[in-house]
Amino acid sequence: MIIFMYFNDVNIGYYILVSILGLFIGELVNWMCKRLPEHKKVFSISSLKEYTKEFNPNYIIMIITAVLYVSILYKYGIKSTLVENLDLIKYLILTPMLLAAFIIDYRLQIIPNRLTLTMFEIGLIFAFLYGLSNIAISINMLLGMLVGGGIFLGITLLGGLFYGKEAMGLGDVKLMGALGLFFGLTNIIIIALVSFLVGAIISVILIITKKSGSDQYMAFGPFIVLATFVMIFVPYDVIKVILLNVFTLGLYNRN
Repeated sequence: MIIFMYFNDVNIGYYILVSILGLFIGELVNWMCKRLPEHKKVFSISSLKEYTKEFNPNYIIMIITAVLYVSILYKYGIKSTLVENLDLIKYLILTPMLLAAFIIDYRLQIIPNRLTLTMFEIGLIFAFLYGLSNIAISINMLLGMLVGGGIFLGITLLGGLFYGKEAMGLGDVKLMGALGLFFGLTNIIIIALVSFLVGAIISVILIITKKSGSDQYMAFGPFIVLATFVMIFVPYDVIKVILLNVFTLGLYNRN
């Protein structure tokens, strides 16, 4: 019977429940993208009334969220203890915020402070929960916050110093700092490198196809989000080998 089917040791019933949850969360993402740029509350009685009046679901976002939720469940599975399930839980919580950051930054070239602050708050909670079993993990996550934000802050300051304008927006700095809490020191460095690589590839493609000028501003938040999803789904060793090959121009395999 179908109820006894398992994928990656997870009953198919959980996939169905998570996909339905993903559809609802996807509509929440759509609502967040409307409210946050206007500095309006997402959860309140007044916002609920407005939502019922303006109800216009975005099925594309809903389906994308549901697919991501099912993929995360398949990737991380369901374990027997809370600590073992922390990766699954944190990525399910992080996903809608990542999607909102991608959409808002792509549309308006901003990442709302309320969104990144919420990421920080939730990231600190997870750092505490991981620390209950291993304090070294919590320290690593805090270092990830400092280094993640520090890398992009340094780029922003250098851009202002040499070019007289920000190379990165402060929203990107805060987003990377918040993500550092979720991924830790090593992984946030990988996310930074992948985001630069993805950004460079897409920028070249847009310039070649004449859909963007070489001096035209491009929001960097979407590249950070794409790199983060790569980190979530692709094994660390695979990403490391790809980056080493790219940045050594293929010489890595010769060693």
